[in-house]
Amino acid sequence: MRVIARRTTVRFIESLAGHKDQRAVIATLESWYQEAKQADWGSSADIKASYSQASIVGADRVVFNIKGNSYRLIVAIDYRRKIVFIKWIGTHRQYDEIDVRAVQFEP
Repeated sequence: MRVIARRTTVRFIESLAGHKDQRAVIATLESWYQEAKQADWGSSADIKASYSQASIVGADRVVFNIKGNSYRLIVAIDYRRKIVFIKWIGTHRQYDEIDVRAVQFEP
């Protein structure tokens, strides 16, 4: 898969500077990124096979739990073109305040 808008995760990690979770979040996101790049997801079922805790939200939106569900990563996936668009990342509390289907990445 081709992962687009990785800058969204980089900025989020930078916002955690000095926070006790920063290193764990970096490691978890880097692992997710490498796995996503190597993946060949053709459908949401393929994602669930690897990430049973992922939430499928609509035809193209997926929510991944990061660092034991402390953080949420929202992506949109174009399965046909093999592209993953990172839309948003934040804490579980912040996640509860957004519309998962409408949130967009901020350039």
